[in-house]
Amino acid sequence: MAEPREDDAPEREERIGLHNLKPAPGSRRPRKRVGRGEGSGTGKTSGRGQKGWGSRSGAKRRARFEGGQNPIHMRMRKLRGPHMKKSMPFEPFRTHTQPVNLIDLEARFESGAAVTLEALHAKGLATKKGIPVKILAKGELSKPLTVHAHKFSKAAQEQIEAAGGTCQVIVEAEGGGLPT
Repeated sequence: MAEPREDDAPEREERIGLHNLKPAPGSRRPRKRVGRGEGSGTGKTSGRGQKGWGSRSGAKRRARFEGGQNPIHMRMRKLRGPHMKKSMPFEPFRTHTQPVNLIDLEARFESGAAVTLEALHAKGLATKKGIPVKILAKGELSKPLTVHAHKFSKAAQEQIEAAGGTCQVIVEAEGGGLPT
């Protein structure tokens, strides 16, 4: 077995793997050890102050606690019925779509191209997985395109068809959207 020459590889860098990963220098600090004597700076009351609820054992700051003032979920309106967008305070029944404008299709696709979800994703449009795509009518379209999307605005559909293209509505089962 021959010895490696010096001019072959002056310095071999070790391959990065799970066995030699380390955090960046200075990014990790040792945890603060409280209650370890007066000289440590966090002795005696351990940084909890003198008296009051926060000094007691078991005291935790509750999520959504606003210091005793009336919390936001109690201040918000409470209209009934899940079918109205303004019914519940944080609108959990709102549907979400990814908008794609006609001006983007005009700029990114050639005449006669098939605009699928994969093609939109490849061109940097509709990048969120699992969220339906809606084509909107902002801008002008001058070339015929075959556009596949979950929804179309009425004006966008009219413009696509006026330019000689077609609109294909994608109907998918629950949890549909962009491919993985």
